Amino acid sequence: MSANTDKTKRPVLEVKNLRVEFRTRRGTLTAVDDVSFEIAEGEVLGVVGESGAGKSMTGSAVIGLLEPPGRVAGGQVILDGQRIDNLTTEEMRKVRGKRIGMVFQDPLTSLNPLYTVGRQLTETIQTHEPMSDAQARERAIALLAEVGIPSPERRVDQYPHQFSGGMRQRVVIALALCVNPRMIIADEPTTALDVSIQAQIIKLLKRLCDDHGAAVMLITHDMGVIAETADRVAVMYAGRVVEVGPVAEVVKNARHPYTRGLMGSIPKVGHDLERLPQIEGSMPRLTEIPKGCPFNPRCPHVFDRCRVERPDLIPVGASRAACWLHDESAPRAAAE
Repeated sequence: MSANTDKTKRPVLEVKNLRVEFRTRRGTLTAVDDVSFEIAEGEVLGVVGESGAGKSMTGSAVIGLLEPPGRVAGGQVILDGQRIDNLTTEEMRKVRGKRIGMVFQDPLTSLNPLYTVGRQLTETIQTHEPMSDAQARERAIALLAEVGIPSPERRVDQYPHQFSGGMRQRVVIALALCVNPRMIIADEPTTALDVSIQAQIIKLLKRLCDDHGAAVMLITHDMGVIAETADRVAVMYAGRVVEVGPVAEVVKNARHPYTRGLMGSIPKVGHDLERLPQIEGSMPRLTEIPKGCPFNPRCPHVFDRCRVERPDLIPVGASRAACWLHDESAPRAAAE
């Protein structure tokens, strides 16, 4: 399954038929199954879905941070034309930080509480760039200013606990931008923040993407964040991409029943509803993914073919959806 990006821009990241497996005593479990997408320079691709959909697992596979027994069992990850999924641990460590920046959900897991933010920034800068201590410090202060930290000359010498949650996340974004990476992976970067702070971080990520020309993979379960930030969106379900397309198209005219369910669960201004629509059932466990379309037990439009044959992404409008409803080449039984 591939998600084509704007062909006028060269793709920074290409993920081709990625498969992530976990070997357990009960057998091999597939957490990410045949996932493909591209992200161009200056583009934000939102990756959205429920918990357990495989979003974060995909991001971890891209940056080589899968926890054992997880492993990349198939496919390729290509950064600026170079395959990186087959690099050694040491080679991948050089890629992370310099060519790929990371922003995680909890900034406290990314920041060392024992060191000032300035020391953490300068050490990261000097790991990848030949700079003197004075030059690295000047760069660190400039980065803090760029991400909106007030009085950066003073705050560069403070510790993470002296910053609020939103300010710590800004510091983490500064760390991700230290050496102008080509790619930034942001995994639930606003989940732990207040709504007003979320909006600021979203605006900041979007602006930095535009200014630096980096490609951004934004992983979240929040379609509101995607709608505000992303250029395109890939919707994941049970380890697979079920719909991909321009954000405006997917939000206004979702093609996959699962995506329509996600859209229906978002409150709309001016619409008074006692209860929001919900998708019946729950995401299947990795040990219980059904045959055919993995969404078929929860789908209101399921028919016989859905239960036996897995759909690939099918072009429909400006998007593509993995749903037999859009296969015009074959007749189907009446939907139940």
